[in-house]
Amino acid sequence: MSEGAAGRYTLWAISGVIGGMLSFQLGAGLAKSLFSSIGPLGATALRQTLAAIFLMALFRPWRNPPARSAWKALILFGLNLGLMNLCFYLSFQRIPLGIAVAIEFMGPLGVAVWNSRRALDFLWVACAAVGLWLLLPHAGGRALDPIGVALAVAAGVGWALYILLGKRVARHVPEGQAVSLGVGISCLVTLPLALITIGAPLFKPQVLQTGLMVALLSSAVPYTLEMFALKRIPARTFSILMSLEPALAALSGLILLREALNPQQWLAIALVVLASGGSALSARKAQMAPQ
Repeated sequence: MSEGAAGRYTLWAISGVIGGMLSFQLGAGLAKSLFSSIGPLGATALRQTLAAIFLMALFRPWRNPPARSAWKALILFGLNLGLMNLCFYLSFQRIPLGIAVAIEFMGPLGVAVWNSRRALDFLWVACAAVGLWLLLPHAGGRALDPIGVALAVAAGVGWALYILLGKRVARHVPEGQAVSLGVGISCLVTLPLALITIGAPLFKPQVLQTGLMVALLSSAVPYTLEMFALKRIPARTFSILMSLEPALAALSGLILLREALNPQQWLAIALVVLASGGSALSARKAQMAPQ
């Protein structure tokens, strides 16, 4: 592949990561509205199941099944995906969403630090870490629910594994096939429990309609874009780019919810953008480095 073509692939991969995060932010707002009727377990099950149906119909992975050697990583990827989403939804039922996101981000940040090989990588990680610390909301003087914190930490571990397993799967399975089968496998974690404990409310027309939008915005679109990116940029670059997630949440609140930002929050956003921009500028060079 020529240097120019490699650069274009890297640019498209970076755009895919950012586009996936924007889609996820829109879906997160809708998902929260489902908690009052079907709870976090129901919202997770509905999101993953409807996304799996959509992705299976779109990519039809059964036409060219993956090699037997790829199935172990694919099954682990899918089961981890289901557990990660369930832990995250359960966590922000108990603790503030912003705090849950900040705690969960320890996962991809840990991957970035673990995979770093150059001093410059640590500069971008440091910028992202300081930005995230400044974005961390106060808990109003109250102690955080320890179960909620533990669930957010578990979701962070799941996010780190998602990056590492996704990178492995992406090397052997085409993007559409990998994400459709992975999301399909993830349903095994939540759907049986949701059917047993929630039942009929899952099938109300309004719930299904909202669930379909959540599935498309929070699962189908971002997972497809992320699998495209994971095949073309290093895991550490992907991890640092994901540091835009809290910043995009803050900007979404400003645009969609008219939430004012204070100077500290703007500084945090600037640091996170700096980290992501620096990572993007060095992505092509990092892509050629040994993993």
